[in-house]
Amino acid sequence: MISRQNHLKYLIILVVSAVPLHLFATPYDAVESIISRRVPWLQGHVVFKNIASPAGQDVFELETKKGKLIIHASDVNAAAVGLNWYLKYYCHRSMSHMGDNLSHVTSLPEIPEKVRVLAPAEIRYAFNYCTYNYTMSFYDWEDWERELDWMALNGVNVMLVVNGMEAVWQNTLQRLGYSRAEVDEFIAGPGYTAWWLMGNIQGWGGPISREQIDDRKALQQKIMARMKELGIEPVLQGFYGMVPGSLREKTQAKIIDQGNWGAFKRPDILSPQDTAFTRIGGIYYDEMKKLYGPDIRFFAGDPFHEGGKTDGVDLRNAGAAIQKLMNRHYPDATWVMQGWQDNPKKEMLAGLDKSKVLVQELFGEFTSNWEKREGYESTPFIWCIVNNFGERPGVFGKLQRYADEVNRIRTGPFAAYSKGVGIMPEGINNNPVAYDLVLESGWRQDAIDVRKWIRGYTRYRYGVSNPDIDEAWQIFLETIYQSLPGYQEGASESIFCARPALEIKSVSSWGTRERKYDTAKFAQAVQLFAKAAPQLGHTGTYRIDLINFARQVLANKGEIVFAAWVDAHKRRDIPSFRRHSQKFLDMIRLTDDLLLADKFFSLETWKQQSLDASQSFKEKQNNLKNALMLITYWGENVRSEDYLHDYAYKEWSQMMRSYYLPRWEMYFEHLAADLMGQKSEAPDFFAWERKWVEDQMLTQDDRVANQPLAEIVTSIFNQ
Repeated sequence: MISRQNHLKYLIILVVSAVPLHLFATPYDAVESIISRRVPWLQGHVVFKNIASPAGQDVFELETKKGKLIIHASDVNAAAVGLNWYLKYYCHRSMSHMGDNLSHVTSLPEIPEKVRVLAPAEIRYAFNYCTYNYTMSFYDWEDWERELDWMALNGVNVMLVVNGMEAVWQNTLQRLGYSRAEVDEFIAGPGYTAWWLMGNIQGWGGPISREQIDDRKALQQKIMARMKELGIEPVLQGFYGMVPGSLREKTQAKIIDQGNWGAFKRPDILSPQDTAFTRIGGIYYDEMKKLYGPDIRFFAGDPFHEGGKTDGVDLRNAGAAIQKLMNRHYPDATWVMQGWQDNPKKEMLAGLDKSKVLVQELFGEFTSNWEKREGYESTPFIWCIVNNFGERPGVFGKLQRYADEVNRIRTGPFAAYSKGVGIMPEGINNNPVAYDLVLESGWRQDAIDVRKWIRGYTRYRYGVSNPDIDEAWQIFLETIYQSLPGYQEGASESIFCARPALEIKSVSSWGTRERKYDTAKFAQAVQLFAKAAPQLGHTGTYRIDLINFARQVLANKGEIVFAAWVDAHKRRDIPSFRRHSQKFLDMIRLTDDLLLADKFFSLETWKQQSLDASQSFKEKQNNLKNALMLITYWGENVRSEDYLHDYAYKEWSQMMRSYYLPRWEMYFEHLAADLMGQKSEAPDFFAWERKWVEDQMLTQDDRVANQPLAEIVTSIFNQ
């Protein structure tokens, strides 16, 4: 006979066994999953507990008890940051976009006293539109899963995510009676999503197949589901009036011609004052809800971006109409606007409900518009950095300025409007120290002395404390990572990657070749850094950084050799010209050898990613062409509008030998012939670059490194 107590026990077992397992999920399961993916050696050693959020601030506490790490957190995002804090500052382990240092820690480090960290930044934001192409054009789910783990660990809680906007626009235009061919003329290819959504181009890089649109939609849905688990709010693309130019043939509505962006015809703007704006925008938001849900709280969109025409437009009323439509369909939505050039325009901001606006001080390493415009005319804003344009190579970052600006805003007269910090690089696979610092500043109450902070950074990046590395990084703060005032769009550029000429102002149209730091001092620091190779040569993060720093030394030396052969040419000294031009070419080859030592710096990695993100042969060809155009001539096919070439140049293995080296060889042959009095036609680089893209679509470089990294680095300093 079953006792009453046992009967109750069996009933409980029966009830529990009938309940689906997912109903027992805890708020911190998503962080447990990060542990299992990234640091499985911590599994079973971490306990999560809830704590109250004081005054709305995110908070976590850390302590160790009986061999367990206890993370008290106000929410899942704070818990992920707490986990990362423990990994960085107790286990000396970290993730980054340039390698991971996450190897097993045999003995769980103890925390002497409970640690409590409050986040003064309500919003910790990530991504520029351009990041989605210069870095993420061809990300698959594995790439995104890793990206989202990094974002959560670093406290990002609001993030732009625009992979699936093609599906929204496809469905919207089909409801407006557009044919498949007309849709194709509007939606950009997978390498150019950013500039399409920002209203700069339409159709370029396409067509994108229905199957690929469906794949990107499914990926977007998967990303958003994971973001929700990790406490990261998505920022999707709002409707601000951008429409295909062909719409004027289908309606009597007022459409504002936006002219050209360089050689590209812009999409037009449907007047927000026209009744068609409400109707078409309503269809757009209806399709958005069907695909991505009704609970989105942030929408981005920048009308009249980068030179768009506003003639005859009442900006105050236009802005109010855009916001009104957004909030009609998503009542809790905040309009996110880029603080870039004169955007957002004062007149447009004046007509908005500013409690539902968020301005991004996008280029914070140079601008202080938050101050000049008095908190963007009393509008909530976040302070952000770009740090990198076009994901061009180069070590760069005004680190102390980043820390100082965040503190200056928090303690200044516009603190009430400051909502946080953000990283908005055009490409993120570079300078991980910059992104770590800015996002961590969102979790630090006091001003950061970067000279002290960097000691913790180097230890968690490389896993050990090493005096040579510590000394090298202190010198890096005085050279490549110094905080000099003045305008500079990212790192100083490499002359090796410039379109050949005797006079070259910059590699890309808005970049610079100027080095504002002591290059000899930097080279000495790299030699110090290289001394740690016997101890750390097996550590991925150290190896990648050593290659990158040595690459920068070579690029710096290239400037000297460039000046030497130019001078020899001017003096018509043929032996000297031949000697120095040959050395210049040899340095390009040496750069390729150096970069071949790690697949992180590989053209083949980028090409393969584009191919893997497609199914059919036609898709593969189009993806690959998008990928290759973007990093070479960008896309313009009009000689008079050729200023975007090399904007996103890459110092990658295979790229150095197959693209930059032959380009310079052709030029040197032309100059040599001229010096010898022979008739020689200057190379047509415009045509050659476009042919290179077509030829590369049929070839693959299977070389592997066959020279030890240490030997290559030594040869660099012997140049």
